[in-house]
Amino acid sequence: MLEFKYDTQLLIEGKDLDEDAINDYFTNNFKGDCLLAVGDDELIKVHYHTNEPWKVLEYCSGLGEIYDIVIEDMERQAKGLQG
Repeated sequence: MLEFKYDTQLLIEGKDLDEDAINDYFTNNFKGDCLLAVGDDELIKVHYHTNEPWKVLEYCSGLGEIYDIVIEDMERQAKGLQG
């Protein structure tokens, strides 16, 4: 069984985005692993494994427009099922 079930990925488009601040917020406020938040001040790509993807969506939507949202159940994938 995986510790963190959901592979959560999305793009954030906004103004004055700060990838370091986003990384720090995730580290200090969410339980998960495999964090990747990279980009520039207008576009950030987020990848994160968590059990609470709705919290990630809520936080990121407060930073700007979110799109290309993908949330996959990695336990289902490991069993050969659709994620």
